[in-house]
Amino acid sequence: MAIPIAYNFRNLIVRKTTTVMTALGIGLTVAVLVADLALVNGLRQAFQSTGNPLHVLVLRKGGTAELSSSISREVYHDLQTNPAIARDAEGRPMASLEMVAVISMASVDSPQGMSISLRGLDAVGRELRDVHIVKGRWFQEGRREVVVGKSVAKRYPEAVIGKQIHFGKGLWDVVGVMDAGQSAFNSEIWGDLNQITSDFNRVDNASSVLLSAADATAVPALVNSLNDDRRLNVTAIPEQTYYDNQTNAGAPIEMLGIFVAVIMAVGSSFAAMNTMFAAVSRRATEIGTLRVLGFSRLSILTSFFFESLLLAGIGGAVGCLLALPLNGMTTAVGSFATFSEIAFNFRVTPAVMLPGVIFALVLGAAGGLLPARSAARKEILVALREA
Repeated sequence: MAIPIAYNFRNLIVRKTTTVMTALGIGLTVAVLVADLALVNGLRQAFQSTGNPLHVLVLRKGGTAELSSSISREVYHDLQTNPAIARDAEGRPMASLEMVAVISMASVDSPQGMSISLRGLDAVGRELRDVHIVKGRWFQEGRREVVVGKSVAKRYPEAVIGKQIHFGKGLWDVVGVMDAGQSAFNSEIWGDLNQITSDFNRVDNASSVLLSAADATAVPALVNSLNDDRRLNVTAIPEQTYYDNQTNAGAPIEMLGIFVAVIMAVGSSFAAMNTMFAAVSRRATEIGTLRVLGFSRLSILTSFFFESLLLAGIGGAVGCLLALPLNGMTTAVGSFATFSEIAFNFRVTPAVMLPGVIFALVLGAAGGLLPARSAARKEILVALREA
């Protein structure tokens, strides 16, 4: 015969002080884990939103990042002749020669300066991205003008329309703010390719070439043809794969968050165990009475173990609620691929909260098994004498 679940709810309500304290301890542990997973989830979402399944990124042979790559204009012109590249309405190849560099600017978090990605590109490069202006206008070719991502505009006081940014050989006017959705382009500054390559003394060489395939089936063939062409001496990689690889920037953060959560979990599990052992001690008469009424040892063990899981479940829910206000908040991390800051939003989703709740239940199981076993092993007369 099973003990009614209402019995466990009643006991948690009667011991409301210890219930709240234990649930809060577990909740704080879960909140740390959920916040860490939400941060990494936001970083991954930013990079996943950046890549386009039809795009292929071309770097120098063996290159793994745009910042350390070098592509000559001669190679760029040769790439444009590939028949697998998409064409616009006027028959022009959808290929964008781009230069990527890193500049330093004072941010709201670091007055001494943080690194930001600077990208030089032309009109084709803008057309290849899902980006639009939310304030001001696009930069004009041949002018020392730049457009900043919306995350840059929020975090860098100098990146305001009407102000000037100093990099390269002089000052550049900020003329617009762009919105790239959830992508990493929000953390970049864009300007005219020819002007930027001139300022960095790289007129004949840029960093990479972004190509658009005619359709999804043409992407593998385009990648293979470029990688096999010894004359070009380049490495071609699908853009989505390139940005997926950059999510490694979040790996140390994820491991650190999990490590902290595990350390806190040890204390939380002992707190849950102490709570349940105290409950067993105070409810010795109840346990003896339950045995007299015919409830088996297994029923008592199951009841106390379920009560511990219920307590942990409440703690898990509290932890998710504590982490929920982080959803949508903007933060930033340094990328090992670009050596610059990437801003993104925390993303607290059901897929992130579920591991937190499971983690709480594991804590409840670890902290409740021994007390439940202790309650089940009590002899009837011993339990009644402890009253």
